[in-house]
Amino acid sequence: MVARGRTLELGATGHLMAIINVTPDSFSDGGRYSGLDAVVAQALACARDGAAILDIGGESTRPGAAEISATEEQDRVLPVIERLAKETDALISIDTYRARTASLALAAGAHIVNDVHGLQRDPDMASVVAGTAAGVCIMHTGRGREDRKPDLVDDQFHFLGRSLDIAREAGIAQESIMLDPGFGFAKDRNDDLELIARFGELHGLGFPLLAGTSRKRFIGAVTGREKPAERDVGTAATTVMLRLAGAAIFRVHDVATNRDALAMADAVIAAVPNDEARAG
Repeated sequence: MVARGRTLELGATGHLMAIINVTPDSFSDGGRYSGLDAVVAQALACARDGAAILDIGGESTRPGAAEISATEEQDRVLPVIERLAKETDALISIDTYRARTASLALAAGAHIVNDVHGLQRDPDMASVVAGTAAGVCIMHTGRGREDRKPDLVDDQFHFLGRSLDIAREAGIAQESIMLDPGFGFAKDRNDDLELIARFGELHGLGFPLLAGTSRKRFIGAVTGREKPAERDVGTAATTVMLRLAGAAIFRVHDVATNRDALAMADAVIAAVPNDEARAG
């Protein structure tokens, strides 16, 4: 369930969320699409390639990126969202941890809030989501935390459990929540690989799972690809593995490549006659 009465059916097939950066300093494609027309054209191309969700972000979340003001973030993302709301039926997500930006983006036509701080940075974020009946992606992060559990999956349950408590207290509908384990966010290469290997354990949280591995550093470390733009094949491999492990949504840069990878994974899942096995 997302804003404006829209829904996205999860289960039989996986879905792609396209990364649309309106930033000059993103780790992968910062500054590549400059100007409103270019950004909108890229987003529409992603929708044609098969993205169900267009995730619009105005501030880089790469390690060491400079923090920008809320006004600058809003100046970057709101015109894009306003245009896309008129030009595509794809769902629109706003990638922000600021409640005011989320509120303005939802008013401009967005349907989903993607919060990399899991509702735990801005105390007003959960109420904005609840008040607009928006969908929400709650991400795990280890950045700036002193309460991390030594076991990787235990820490997922610890952090995301707190986020889910915040969501519940604010009145966010359970059917509007998806969880993201936060690949690459205060996690090293071994952490990210272990998270893939143990991904199935995260189903114990009881919510649909989103995977955001696209072009991340650990893929470059494994494949030897130093340039992020050269990591799309490695990304597609993780898409297959994580779909088979039960992930529902995949946040990616290269929609077309991951669409084909996801189609293969979905075909394998559909070929399993046992319903229990099919569930992951």
